[in-house]
Amino acid sequence: MSLKKVKSYFSQYGMEDRVQEFEVSSATVELAAQALNCDPCRIAKTLSFMVDGHAILIVTAGDTKIDNPKYKAQFSTKAKMLSPEEVEMLIGHAVGGVCPFAVNQEVTVYLDASLKRFKTVFPACGSSNSAIELTIEELEKYSGFTSWIDVCKGWTV
Repeated sequence: MSLKKVKSYFSQYGMEDRVQEFEVSSATVELAAQALNCDPCRIAKTLSFMVDGHAILIVTAGDTKIDNPKYKAQFSTKAKMLSPEEVEMLIGHAVGGVCPFAVNQEVTVYLDASLKRFKTVFPACGSSNSAIELTIEELEKYSGFTSWIDVCKGWTV
């Protein structure tokens, strides 16, 4: 159902045909990189957290990890990821297909600075076997993001 929701979302921009579906799973960074035949760092993974009682999404490069001190400085709280059940209920997509498109209205989306080193990235599209290639400018436009943040470690420019 989420894949249909995302395709419908992109159809208003005439972009539904750019959504790729795979015969294999793309539920993890490694599997998505294999399915897309690209470097894992170019997978735009979308992480789900709870901040002050509200669900947020942080889209990061595939080769990063959340840096707890940076996260706490940004959000004034410890990083608390949502459970798989909470993700589906609060975000609107299941784990493995979480993306910043066609999410529940009260979800806030952030983009991490780790993505800025790429010309294009590959976020999921609501299912564990889908993705779309977007430029960083397109990701900004279609994700409905609130702001760029810097809360990750493990990557270099």
